Amino acid sequence: MTGEHSSKQYDQELEAIRSKVLLMGGMVETQFDEALECFRVGDADRADRVIAEDQAVNQLEVSLDDACSHLIVRRQPTANDLRTVMATIKVITDLERIGDEAAKIARTSKSLHERGAIGFAHYDMVRTIAKATCEQLHDALDSFARLDGKRALQLIAADEVVDHEFRTIMRTMVTFMMEDPRTISSALDTLWVAKAIERIGDHAKNIAEYVIYVAEGRDIRHMKAVADQAAT
Repeated sequence: MTGEHSSKQYDQELEAIRSKVLLMGGMVETQFDEALECFRVGDADRADRVIAEDQAVNQLEVSLDDACSHLIVRRQPTANDLRTVMATIKVITDLERIGDEAAKIARTSKSLHERGAIGFAHYDMVRTIAKATCEQLHDALDSFARLDGKRALQLIAADEVVDHEFRTIMRTMVTFMMEDPRTISSALDTLWVAKAIERIGDHAKNIAEYVIYVAEGRDIRHMKAVADQAAT
């Protein structure tokens, strides 16, 4: 009975952690959406709120890391239970970094719009990569909530679409700067935003890899064959 009671307590504690991780995921997803809206319309007050929200995300990361550490010490999980806790810790780190990238987008947006007109439709440059990455992040969080390894595998292939779009944006920005040096500052800001979006896609891909690690016991990081499998 003692062992069964201990197992139930572990399950309850782990589920409480997972619920808070999903809460954190919702926070950074909203932060990302709001940062993109700042970039679209140039709302300085909204940008300040996005930047301030990053502190709450950081505090939640510290709290969750501490909860995971205590869970390991108290319950000493093994096998799949330990994989789940370790993967959860890594998901927490990726979520915190997504929050950092969203804050970067907000800061860059605020700076860009404070300088006035820029000569080209900067938001249109990132519209496609932003939409793809928002969907990728949402699906990554959903696959984590459901521990859906099959869906997570599909997300890994989707990251290549985001990477391709970033390379296209980079070439376009270089062309703008070569043709009209007056756009250099704004084009660089747009490129930094696109890079932050691309990095968020990378973190979403990481989350998908951790889901597969928990659901299937496979560590697929840096495995090209898996990426090829996901794409087919």
